[in-house]
Amino acid sequence: MNVLIPFYSMYGHIYRMAEAVAEGVREVSGAEALLRRVPETLPTEVLEKMGAVEPQKAFAHIPVCTVDELPAADAIIFGTPTRFGNMCGQMRQFLDATGGLWVKGSLVGKAGGVFTSSATQHGGQESTILTFHTFLLHQGMVVVGLPYAFAGQMRIDEITGGSPYGASTIAGGQGERLPSENELAGARYQGKYVAEIAAKLKG
Repeated sequence: MNVLIPFYSMYGHIYRMAEAVAEGVREVSGAEALLRRVPETLPTEVLEKMGAVEPQKAFAHIPVCTVDELPAADAIIFGTPTRFGNMCGQMRQFLDATGGLWVKGSLVGKAGGVFTSSATQHGGQESTILTFHTFLLHQGMVVVGLPYAFAGQMRIDEITGGSPYGASTIAGGQGERLPSENELAGARYQGKYVAEIAAKLKG
């Protein structure tokens, strides 16, 4: 059983979360995690001005995802930063290329989940995941979130991401904050949970 994890990361926060999701997937016996980057849409000169070229070198070794890889997966967990309460443009463009899969029903019945990041504590994490869920539903996927069985999202002793809709992290206004251990634990839990659901669906 394989779980595909297509993500877009500009400064590395979503990549770190994606790694944690993959760790959770691998906790399930027989499950393989496949990390993939969605194609970049911004020219290099723009990325340079945004200070994103150097951070992206850390995950440049991850293969770029193609739409054709989605039907072969038993489950798909998408990772995207927030952009004004919604997914980033790179992810949107990637999803917009899946019309052929929708026509064929290629993703129907597959488990799917979403994780995200935002600069601020209330920067649209929940709305990003919820609006992303509409894509999963249109494709006929089984939406899997982050249940309250993960007690880390109940914490009030620290500022932390995470909601019943999916794992998330807070990056800070300058991208200075890396995912906390609690946020990474939420990502691992979601990865494992999606893989467990996928195994039941496949069985």
